[in-house]
Amino acid sequence: MNEVFFDWRVPEVEQAAIWIRNAFDAALAYEGVDFPCELEALIVSADEIRGMNATYRGIDRVTDVLSFPLYTSKEEAAADQCGGEPVSLGDMVLCMERARGQAEEFGHSLCREVTFLTVHSVLHLLGYDHETGEREETEMFRRQNEIMDRLNITREK
Repeated sequence: MNEVFFDWRVPEVEQAAIWIRNAFDAALAYEGVDFPCELEALIVSADEIRGMNATYRGIDRVTDVLSFPLYTSKEEAAADQCGGEPVSLGDMVLCMERARGQAEEFGHSLCREVTFLTVHSVLHLLGYDHETGEREETEMFRRQNEIMDRLNITREK
């Protein structure tokens, strides 16, 4: 059984917890992860994520999601699995204010935005990185789109 642990820092996140859990499970299934995993999900304010982005990435601006992987690939995570205990893939930090704003900007639901950002983060936690080259970006974005399609979450939803 996969687990998602939440640290609540903003109101109205109970529904987001469901979206995050569903996206986490869908991304793991799509990637063929066949061992139990954990994700620590932190939902923060714009000020908090800006500070984290500055501290950890040297970029002093608000961002939508940050990913802190514990492994470089799903194979590395699988090798660390012991006795059926869940493997922690790392942490996801989501800015609900930014997600809400992007949903409005792109004309889709908050459900779609939170789900998309979670899928994006989980792919990072599994070793994908769109910032390492055009081929890697194309591959990661293709996977994101296919996972969203499997969830039947369109830009309208």
